[in-house]
Amino acid sequence: MIVTKTTGLARFYYATRYSIKGLRAAYRSEPAFRYELWAAALLLPLAFWLAQSGLQLGLLISSLLFVLIMELINTAIEAVVDRAGTEFHALAGLAKDLGSAAVLLALFITALIWGGIAWDNFS
Repeated sequence: MIVTKTTGLARFYYATRYSIKGLRAAYRSEPAFRYELWAAALLLPLAFWLAQSGLQLGLLISSLLFVLIMELINTAIEAVVDRAGTEFHALAGLAKDLGSAAVLLALFITALIWGGIAWDNFS
């Protein structure tokens, strides 16, 4: 059986719908994603105030989006691990811990970018 995939604008339309569905699911089911999204929403206006160039603005906003992206990936990893079974397995725990560590590093990167830009602009 040959499966044909949609192409062109139809593919873009469906991909966008799936992405929005994923964002809604993450917002509804993941408290960490909600917290990080609200933090990003609060920091976004501050980015426009803090930035003194387009590059700085891009870095500030991108760092906020990076945290959200990593949280989505972490949530996806957790969903797959939970789907695989409820019994404890060391590799399942490792996968979840690594996903969480990735989010933590994204938060560190964001703090470094924001701190570095604040340092450059106010010192």
